[in-house]
Amino acid sequence: MDLNVAQTLAGFEKISLEGLNSKAAMLERLDNKYILPAATFKPALEKFSERFDVLEIDGKRAFTYATRYYDDAELRGYYDHHQGRRKRCKVRVREYVDAGFSYLEVKLKDKRKITVKKRLKVNDQTNPLNDRAVAFIEANYRDIYAEGFGKTLHPVIAMKYLRITLVAKQGGERMTIDTRLQFEANGVARAVEPDMFIIETKSARGNGHADKILRGLHLHPTKHCSKYCIGLASTGAVARQNNFLPALKKLRLADACSI
Repeated sequence: MDLNVAQTLAGFEKISLEGLNSKAAMLERLDNKYILPAATFKPALEKFSERFDVLEIDGKRAFTYATRYYDDAELRGYYDHHQGRRKRCKVRVREYVDAGFSYLEVKLKDKRKITVKKRLKVNDQTNPLNDRAVAFIEANYRDIYAEGFGKTLHPVIAMKYLRITLVAKQGGERMTIDTRLQFEANGVARAVEPDMFIIETKSARGNGHADKILRGLHLHPTKHCSKYCIGLASTGAVARQNNFLPALKKLRLADACSI
């Protein structure tokens, strides 16, 4: 992590995982994403310390996430997102490396364009998409869209990154800060420059304190910034990627070793 950013984070008050969940679990929310270099992000981070606490577990404030996304053979999850369809679904298994457990996560958009995330703890690491998991995906998709999921899923991309989580002192809002991102698909590995950050704000209306602070510094969201879609586009795994080119250009990806 960038040293100046790490030093700024050291000045934040801490919050526990239990405190985060009680204040801002945010499984239903509006999201905004920003791609910022360390030098641009640091002034905003200094202002965040007045309104946000940082998640700390066992003395750590940055945590390794390893995520594998699943899609069908036609990559309909990717192309639904690329085409801006409301009825879209992302399925992933996220490993919380430092904690030693994994969750199956299903992300959907409801009629209000609000992100709805459903989670199921993985009980079989060798077969995370077992019958129990498939039934969970089907039930949540049907609950939002009133129709069957209708896809056979397989793993399509792996990614790894460091994540810092900030939680509003007053609750109801949080944000994630991701850095050192690496993607691997179809035998191609790509990495984001270590001084680049993807910041995601999560609030009920999509205009929380973090967004106001960033806007006050003339920093604006980056459209089409799904890590799943960026990863597939950057590794050449998809034929169409126009919507994600601005985000890819900002991230300055380079070839990397296999993750």
